[in-house]
Amino acid sequence: MSATPPSDERSLQVALPSSLDAYHGFIQSIMEHLEELGWSGSNLFAIQMALEESISNAIRHGNKEDPSKQVVIECELSSVRFWIRVCDEGAGFDPKKVPDCCDPDRLEIPGGRGLALMQAFMSRMEYNDRGNCLTMEKSLSAASSGCSCD
Repeated sequence: MSATPPSDERSLQVALPSSLDAYHGFIQSIMEHLEELGWSGSNLFAIQMALEESISNAIRHGNKEDPSKQVVIECELSSVRFWIRVCDEGAGFDPKKVPDCCDPDRLEIPGGRGLALMQAFMSRMEYNDRGNCLTMEKSLSAASSGCSCD
């Protein structure tokens, strides 16, 4: 017997071109779906920030804005859970090698802040072994974990 998903669950899949102008409509659509499902306030802010950061990173850093490459995105949305996988066609990277933006010696150096914010705002975040696919989840029943930059 297989488990049936909640009746309010929606799934989306899209392939976006590697252009920084290409993803804003997609994000707006996701935000509208989440609002319809009852998401609000800081949770919507967290998801929008994670969407913008992950997709723009895939375009800029992963695909190097190469118009022949795409960013493939899969999403699952419900009233209690947001799940997304963002994959680019780049060589990937090792997220463990990204310097800690919270280190006092790096506070004024750009880079790594988006990763730290996504980690802080999402309930779960992980990369595939190659480092070119990011999976994130925001669950209303789970507390987020991440960087504390006090």
